[in-house]
Amino acid sequence: MVQNPGNLGEYTTSPSESPVDMQDPGVSTLEKFGQTQVLQNESNIYCLTIIGQVEGHYVLPPQNKTTKYEHVIPQLVAAEQNDNIEGVLIILNTVGGDVEAGLALSEMIASLSKPTVTLVLGGGHSIGIPVAVASDYSFIAETASMTVHPIRLNGLVIGVPQSFEYLERMQERVTRFITQHSRISEATLRELMMKTGELTRDIGTTLIGPDAVEYGLINEIGGVGSAMAKLKDMIEEYRLRKPKGGIQ
Repeated sequence: MVQNPGNLGEYTTSPSESPVDMQDPGVSTLEKFGQTQVLQNESNIYCLTIIGQVEGHYVLPPQNKTTKYEHVIPQLVAAEQNDNIEGVLIILNTVGGDVEAGLALSEMIASLSKPTVTLVLGGGHSIGIPVAVASDYSFIAETASMTVHPIRLNGLVIGVPQSFEYLERMQERVTRFITQHSRISEATLRELMMKTGELTRDIGTTLIGPDAVEYGLINEIGGVGSAMAKLKDMIEEYRLRKPKGGIQ
């Protein structure tokens, strides 16, 4: 942006600048990343939202509400690097999506050294379940739901033994991650996945908030207030563990 010598109070755009570059930064962030710039004081808690369908290696149609995993990963890295951030709150309302992208986000959340809390609002279905259980502690709204079902494949599938072996191995990855990061047993999880008669044209189980807690997928029923209070308590413990004068 160059200054107009004729009037110091006016500005004109250079040929390389586009209208997007001139607009409010909050609008630009909304268009590029689907996020709004919330007015707030400096906080030691970073809030990450995973909304709609988790978009992986293929771009979904524009009418789909999506969370692009290539946008989320740098945010998690930045939260880990920033010494001013002491905790991460992940809010979920997702129908699921790409399996490998969902597992990548789950592994990223689970590997953060700082306290993490997830909150399922509305729904945390399919591959959203590993993301929901990846944190140190998890909450679910009383009316929220989680659909547990086996991995599905779409598109062209070659009907050979290798295809089914690959599908089974991918299912094992998801199952192992969920059982390692929650209180549900593998036998119970597989039973919920293979249940018939509950989902139309599919197998699986839909768990409402209290059911998810009872089965051990989620730690507790609660909302934003409960999640924030828990995260603040965990941050206090994190400060006591963190070596003075350096990061953990």
